[in-house]
Amino acid sequence: MDVIGKVESLWRYPVKSMRGEEIEQAYIGFAGVYGDRLFAFRSPGSSPALPYLTGREQGQMLLYQPKFRYRARAAQPPNLVEAEAGAPGLNPAVADPEDLTVDVEAPTGKTIAVNDPALISMLCEGISEEHALALVRSERSMTDCRPVSLFSVNTLRQLNEELGVDLDKRRFRANIYMDLEDQAGFAEDAFVGKTVQIGSKTVLSILERDPRCKMITLDPDTAEPNPDILRQVVTAHNGTAGVYGAVLVEGTVRLGDDIVLLK
Repeated sequence: MDVIGKVESLWRYPVKSMRGEEIEQAYIGFAGVYGDRLFAFRSPGSSPALPYLTGREQGQMLLYQPKFRYRARAAQPPNLVEAEAGAPGLNPAVADPEDLTVDVEAPTGKTIAVNDPALISMLCEGISEEHALALVRSERSMTDCRPVSLFSVNTLRQLNEELGVDLDKRRFRANIYMDLEDQAGFAEDAFVGKTVQIGSKTVLSILERDPRCKMITLDPDTAEPNPDILRQVVTAHNGTAGVYGAVLVEGTVRLGDDIVLLK
């Protein structure tokens, strides 16, 4: 087993396509990061394959900041200690919906509940009327592809050099940002088809490279697009940056944890 790097930061996104929150530890279950992409806004105006309103259609979504109303209670399943004391192979850790209540701070500074109809009215401003939005909640992360996304700061540094700019890593909306120490950018591509352990317990199967879209062109602070970023990823890196994984062994991951390549 080889230590290939450390966890540089951890993020979850309570509402799909809105701003994320940086956290010091994350419970990662088979369904994804606890509290990640818990809510989304379904839209008949979006693709049937991905029927949610995102920053691709409404860039201003990136300027809305979701916050768990009960932050401490939203950190992990309430029965996690008891669940982990059970027999190996069991998956009894469950969420309490009340613990995961979300409020959203709008760009105006006003904070409203995620299920307040006024939030839908705000999100519909400036977009086509075909986006008749409906709030949905899921027990699993409503990710576009796999449950957990990983992205290395090494890749960020390489893209910075290629583009001659200083990109904000938040553009890439990963759950786990990795510091792969002295490795080159896009080193995580070599993890595809292998398994990694993060921390003392959590094991991920790295399944595929992360195909990128318009989302990475949007500045996370202003929502202004820079198409050169996606153009560079497409022309120089086959349209991918970062990797996706599926969870083989559930567990808690913490800031600074070792990342070990198992096979």
